[in-house]
Amino acid sequence: MHDPAESAVGNEYFPADIFTGFGAAKTKFILNAAKEGKKADVVILSHINLLLAAWLIKKKNPSTQIILMAHGIEIWGKISAQKRMMLNVCDKIVSVSTYTKNRIIEEQGFPIDKCFVLNNCIDPFLQRPLVKKRAANLIDRYNLKENDIVLFTLTRLSERDRYKGYDYVLESLQNIIKRHPNLKYILAGGYTENEKLFIDSKIALYGLSEVVILTGFLPDDELAQHFSMTDIYIMPSIKEGFGIVFVEAMYYGVPVIAGNADGSVDALLNGELGMLIETESKDAITTALEKLIVNKEAYKPNGTLLMENFGYEAYKRKIETLLVS
Repeated sequence: MHDPAESAVGNEYFPADIFTGFGAAKTKFILNAAKEGKKADVVILSHINLLLAAWLIKKKNPSTQIILMAHGIEIWGKISAQKRMMLNVCDKIVSVSTYTKNRIIEEQGFPIDKCFVLNNCIDPFLQRPLVKKRAANLIDRYNLKENDIVLFTLTRLSERDRYKGYDYVLESLQNIIKRHPNLKYILAGGYTENEKLFIDSKIALYGLSEVVILTGFLPDDELAQHFSMTDIYIMPSIKEGFGIVFVEAMYYGVPVIAGNADGSVDALLNGELGMLIETESKDAITTALEKLIVNKEAYKPNGTLLMENFGYEAYKRKIETLLVS
């Protein structure tokens, strides 16, 4: 809907011959989707904001099966009366996590027998883990030493995104660095001016000026290097729809600490792949970090189990099962 028409040059995800961009011409997009959709046996909506197309399709061809993909916050809580009405045309709602599924059932009243879970998968084109764990350019950029223990969080940084829990991580570090002075916390992601001021104030308050590194936005082609140099990935969220970043970190062999109150539970396979902790708790974060710092190898994710559950081949099999169920 939003991609410009001239962007249909083709890539590994969408070959040019099956891609059409509508340059934010929403009405044209909806009408075209409805026209094409009424010919289909199954139409998959990637977002709740596309429900109008589904509603029009059902009007023209009631036998077309409508499947809505639900990610998280966009379908939690109160939705408009119009969206609620159009939601009823869906034959299935497929959530990225059990947490999101349960919230849809409870908050939107959607029938439980029409709700399914399909966890996100690892990008099949994600760069492979690097042989050299710490790239020289990042060692120089962040002034790292050989024995430094690197913690990593990758997220947007704004007041509305504090549910990711990085402020609690900052608070916990003031005690941990007394026992582990070689600790570095790389807090990555684009930030708002106000949030940088907030984070800087916490860094000053907790005496972390030599510990915390704010990177700003990281381009995709640097992510593999950052994950590969990381000792522990930590993000104790409370409102994660799923948390694909956890799966990506584990793909690079990084032990993960996540919150136990949202979709992160699915991403960590109920704790089989990483450590789930109480959210918004400085003490829980401190205890978890101490365990992993002392014995990181014991908490490394099981790569085979990870791919069996979140690999692209596993995802395709789950899609096939979903379509015939």
